[in-house]
This record gives sequence, structure tokens and C-alpha cells, in this order.
Amino acid sequence: MRRGIVFFLPLLALAQSGEVVEGVIKRVKENYVFPEVAQRMEQRLRERLQNKEYDGLHGEALASALTGHLQEVSQDKHLRVFYSAEPRPARPNPGPPSPGEKERYRQTGALRNFGFHKVERLEGNVGLLDLDGFSDTEFGGATAAAAMNFLANSSALIIDLRHNGGGDPAMVALLSTYLFDAPVVHLNDLYWRSDNSTHQWWTLPYVPGQRFGKEKDVYVLTSPRTFSAAEEFTYNLKNLKRAIIVGETTGGGAHPGGGYPIDGHFGMFVPTGRAINPISKTNWEGKGVAPDIALPAAEALKTAHLDALKKLLGKAKDPRLAKEIQQAVDGLK
Repeated sequence: MRRGIVFFLPLLALAQSGEVVEGVIKRVKENYVFPEVAQRMEQRLRERLQNKEYDGLHGEALASALTGHLQEVSQDKHLRVFYSAEPRPARPNPGPPSPGEKERYRQTGALRNFGFHKVERLEGNVGLLDLDGFSDTEFGGATAAAAMNFLANSSALIIDLRHNGGGDPAMVALLSTYLFDAPVVHLNDLYWRSDNSTHQWWTLPYVPGQRFGKEKDVYVLTSPRTFSAAEEFTYNLKNLKRAIIVGETTGGGAHPGGGYPIDGHFGMFVPTGRAINPISKTNWEGKGVAPDIALPAAEALKTAHLDALKKLLGKAKDPRLAKEIQQAVDGLK
């Protein structure tokens, strides 16, 4: 009996790992934004499968190995395989969420205040928006409007994206709109493999409340953790010369996509599109967005605040205002 169990379990594990690998290959072939790269990934995974490199790998170990092997070929940090010990509900393909799923998304987002971590007025009337993620505008739009209206009277603005892993391009467009005056501004394009289409993203013709305006300085703080939609926001503003980027080069992920199931426990995120900036005609994939002022991310907030204050001091005509700004500069130094 014991020999039977010892013999049976490795065979079961082998069958499961092979099925997972085949499922990953299928999803990549059908959906990855670059079909020729998908072909190379398939070839490499099949070679590893034939060499029995996945024998004995289960759960997180198998997901981690597959993620590493896919990224080794594609160099795409968005492309990942996940494992869940709890069975995942069956869902064939990405699509509109059900009412129940939407409510769960809303509740989860509300617990994080839809990514709006902090809104603050710093010394010298410099505004600070500390943003952890770009939430779905359907749920986070009202919070975004409230935050941007609070900051509208600031003399300069710092947007902290050092811990922002990305999110919804619609929120990128909404927040960007507050930083420009009309007419609308072309921000970014997203190409999708599925139907060979390109979707343009522009600032909006209307936003609730008061715009920050295009004449006042904007700073964006970045780190290697700044990723995906947060990089789009940064890259858009940099190319439009609307913001000064301060900190470290961002993570380098410009390929949006969606989640796909493999089986009841494994799933993966497959990039199905790519960003195309209307000015540079390219994107930040693999290289990230380089800062205008390069320094350790931990020093970015103080540096941006000081730079903003010095510029405001040079423009100040009221002696009382100049004194207040100078005191803020001295305090930071």
C-alpha cells in the first residue's frame, strides 16, 4: 500500500504540472500582444517541459517558475502566473464584471480610499497628492474630484507615485484633465491585439469643480515601484512637458491586459495591448520613465518641495508672502 501511494503521487503531480504548462501556453498563444514573442515563449516552455524541469513543482513554486521563464523570453513584467490555494470561481475570459463582482470591487476599493492615500497642503502653499493606485473611475471618480478640488488653490503641486503600481487609464485621464486647460489634450494611445484596434485617450472636456490650471508647476515623484498606469501618467506628463519628474527610474511596464484562468487554482495576467505615446511614438516598456531630477526615491519629496518653493520665491511680489516662503525653505533646509 505504501509503495502504491509513493508511486502514485509523483505521477499525479507530473500530470497537473503538465496541464498547467499547456494551459499557460494556450493563453499566451491566443492573447499575448506580440504573437512572435508568444511563439518563442511556447518553444522555450515546451523545451523545459520535455527536459522535466517542472517535475515535482507544485503551487506557488510552479507559478513562480513559469513566471520567471515567461519573463526571461518576453522581458515583460506584466506577464505573470498566479496560484491560489483556495479554488478560484470559474470564468472563461476577461469581460464585464457581474453586479456581485462590481460590488466587491467597490468595497475593496473603498477600504483603500480608491488609492487616495493622502491630500495635504505643505508649507508655502504647495499641494501634495499621495496616490497609491489609479482606481476605476466609476468607483473612485468622486474621491478624485474631491482631492483635486482641495488642491486647486495650491501654488504648486506634488503628486507622489513612489508606491503606485498602476490601475485604470480612465483615472489617468481624469486626474490629468485637472492639470490642463481646455481644449482637450491627447495623452496616450493603447493598441489591442484582440481586434487590431487602437484606443485614443484624451483629457476630458469637463471635470467637476476647479482645475489646477496649466501655468502652475507640477512635480511627479517616482521609484522602481512606480508601474504600469502610474508610469503612463508620468510618461504622458513628461512628454507634454507638464511635470517635472523627481526620484528614480520607474519599473518599465507598458503592456496592459487582463486575467485569464488556467484551472481551478492557477491563473495568469496576459498583456494583450501596448501603449503608444502620440509624441514619442513609443513607450516605456522595459526601460521605465527616467526622472528629470535623479536621486534616491526617499529624497524625492523634500527635493521637489524645495524646488517648488524656490521658484515660488522668485515670483513672489508681496513681501509677506516672500517671507512665508523663505521661512518654509529655511525649515526644509
